[in-house]
Amino acid sequence: MKRVLFLCSRNRLRSPTVERVFGGRADLEVASAGLAPDADEPVTAELLEWAELVFVMEKSHRARLQRCFKRRLKHARVICLDIPDDYAFMDPALVQLLTARAGPHLR
Repeated sequence: MKRVLFLCSRNRLRSPTVERVFGGRADLEVASAGLAPDADEPVTAELLEWAELVFVMEKSHRARLQRCFKRRLKHARVICLDIPDDYAFMDPALVQLLTARAGPHLR
């Protein structure tokens, strides 16, 4: 089973949406968190050590992740989905975009 972590800024819209979209798959363990100090579920070193694959929504997220948690990322692959913070939770357009961009990496 692959352990996948989805990250956005505050863990309120994009990462919880993609966690729900892929959370029902039997071949995946998924979690989501945010990189901002006021995130609903802040990312932790333990979450990053748990994850085999980390998806970030924006290039700035990857930069912050590298800056704050570089030592914790040695075994995880980090992929940027390049999805702006322009969508509501479970917005059908967001679900379609997340499926198209993250799905191929989760096969």
